[in-house]
Amino acid sequence: MINKIYTKCTVLLAVVLLVTSCTKLDFKPTDLILPEQAFRNITDVNLGVIGAYAPIDYSTLSYSSIVSDEAMYPQENTVGNSDAFRWLYNGSNGSVTGLYYTNYTAIDRVNRVLEAMEKLTFTGTDIALADRYKGELLALRAYLHFELLRAYASSYQTGALGVTYMQKSAIIYPARETFEAVIAKAKTDLIAAKALIPASFTDKTRITKTAVSAIQARVALYEKNWADAIAYSTEVINALPLATKAQFPGIWTDANDAEVVWKLKRVTGDSRTGDFFFRQSGSYVLYAPSFKLIATFDQTNDIRFVPYIKFDNTRTGTKSKYLVNKYIGGTSSAPGLADVKQFRTGEMYLIRAEARAETTGDAAGDINTLRAARINGYINAVFADKTALISAIYDERYKELAFEGHRFFDLRRRNMVIERTAADVAATQSALTLSPSQAQYALPIPATEISVNKNIIQNPKY
Repeated sequence: MINKIYTKCTVLLAVVLLVTSCTKLDFKPTDLILPEQAFRNITDVNLGVIGAYAPIDYSTLSYSSIVSDEAMYPQENTVGNSDAFRWLYNGSNGSVTGLYYTNYTAIDRVNRVLEAMEKLTFTGTDIALADRYKGELLALRAYLHFELLRAYASSYQTGALGVTYMQKSAIIYPARETFEAVIAKAKTDLIAAKALIPASFTDKTRITKTAVSAIQARVALYEKNWADAIAYSTEVINALPLATKAQFPGIWTDANDAEVVWKLKRVTGDSRTGDFFFRQSGSYVLYAPSFKLIATFDQTNDIRFVPYIKFDNTRTGTKSKYLVNKYIGGTSSAPGLADVKQFRTGEMYLIRAEARAETTGDAAGDINTLRAARINGYINAVFADKTALISAIYDERYKELAFEGHRFFDLRRRNMVIERTAADVAATQSALTLSPSQAQYALPIPATEISVNKNIIQNPKY
């Protein structure tokens, strides 16, 4: 009898504890802000959108130059990252893996805001604003994933290892998706975004309808979808003409934003300002323009040379006389404080030229138009065949887009060997070439990511 009473009491106590525990589990946490509390109205949503823009990583400006043939490692650099320059990086090198974390942080913010918006009801003029904000977020999600794909895909081919396309905020352990799967999802987001952003919205510090076209053009270039590359780049070209020769230098000091499609605004207090991307504290050169790149410019007639590259004959001894001049900023009181140009019309001409060279369009016309806008006294060139056209386009991309985060990826798009000159490796005595067969031809997935997520595999040969 006692055993029966004990058994009944034990069962009753277990039920009470279970009910009590479940009730406690229903309590709202007090150490965080729930989405329904953080996003209550259209103003909160806008703040969330701004917060999603904030972590965007622009380290590609420097590391794409450092691991390609745009920059050289000067003798005066005794503290910089020589492993990246010497192609000795692996999954533990933050200089080439940092983008992975910052972009996924931004993507998570995008997804959180999108999820919160689904629970809100908008009325009146807020409906159009909500649509625009959603369009910006979808375009931003596509852009962030595509930049991850450029950096960490094992190659830019069908079936190649890509990255994970995160469409909701969740703690999960996903595998890498294929290159083409990521491209397809990015295209879907961009199409949806474009339909939501009105043409009347023209704030270049945020994603506009024209900026969506620019992202679509770049995605199409990597997909080798030449028809889309032509169509989308043409939309940008028709919307924003090339800068005049008088305007062009002012783009890089923020005196004007001619031909700038989308830029990241940098303001006083930004923790990432003041380093010029290639210098430390304004004068100490970590990386200098490569002698190979310098030699490609007509220094007298090419208006790009001075805004891009500074020659300082007063720097003597082991100091580099050549410095990267892009992003120097417009005031001496805030050196290095310059907006980051994400997309420009100049890039669109080169995308369209390449796509036309691969089909039957007037690629020569696009190259000549761009060169005429950049070179005093330019005479139109004639190209013998497709090979000559592609070579000219790549030469022009090397100059036009120098230090804008493209060179490493451009060479990878066509499996071209990265070749440096002896003068550019003199300070490190590193290798002159990096071929597609070597591990470092694709950037590594961070080692921490692989250790935490067993479904993620590293790029080949690491």
